[in-house]
Amino acid sequence: METAVLYQVEKGIATITLNRPQSLNSMNDELIDGLHEALDKVEKDEAVRCAVLTGAGKGFCAGGDLGYLNSLEGAAEKKAFIARVGAVAKRITAIAKPFICMVNGVAAGAGVNLMLACDLTYATAKARFGQAFVNVGLIPDCGGLYFLPKAVGVHRAKELMFTADLIDAAAAERYGMLNHVCAPENLQQEVYAMAEKLAAKAPLALGLIKRYLSDEGLTLDQVLAIEETTQPLLMGTADCKEGIAAFKEKRPPKFSGK
Repeated sequence: METAVLYQVEKGIATITLNRPQSLNSMNDELIDGLHEALDKVEKDEAVRCAVLTGAGKGFCAGGDLGYLNSLEGAAEKKAFIARVGAVAKRITAIAKPFICMVNGVAAGAGVNLMLACDLTYATAKARFGQAFVNVGLIPDCGGLYFLPKAVGVHRAKELMFTADLIDAAAAERYGMLNHVCAPENLQQEVYAMAEKLAAKAPLALGLIKRYLSDEGLTLDQVLAIEETTQPLLMGTADCKEGIAAFKEKRPPKFSGK
């Protein structure tokens, strides 16, 4: 039996690949367990500076595996699975390393919301996106009720969730769901160029930027207080000293995360 999630690291970049292509990488217990294992590795490995999340085959993720969901018995079993799905999305937002989602095909249901949990999103021009939950009598999960309104606004999120209509990559980019739409033959090259760029940046600073930007409830006064506390600490790090030295010496910095 194939491994439901593949994991590899190269040049400080972890690639997490959903690997159930026969079902468009739909979510079952094996895939969710595999994602949690992969996130454990990203979080614990100091050599990993950036992560890329993608799917094998023709699609990124078609959401929940309906056959598997239908096999779950009792409220407790169903609740436990949905909680583990949601925990994947939450962990992606909480890990202090940038995540890039590389959408190589269709993303539907929880697959869209898993994508939106990432920090940056790149998609092939052939990708399609849909919040299909209402078509099977469900509400969005995997954080969708939180992530989609943040990305596109409440009224647009209602339209997409009420109708379950598929939209193309151009519309998804226009609505604010994607950072970049790429020609299919250029997708991987552009994603890994960005991943290498991020992997070369100061890890402590990137992690804190991610943390604070993820908290949209901060007031200006709270942000200024965070800056007053955090910036002096960063100014005392080896990375800050290295960055300043590299700037003066007109060379690329070599950050250590310390």
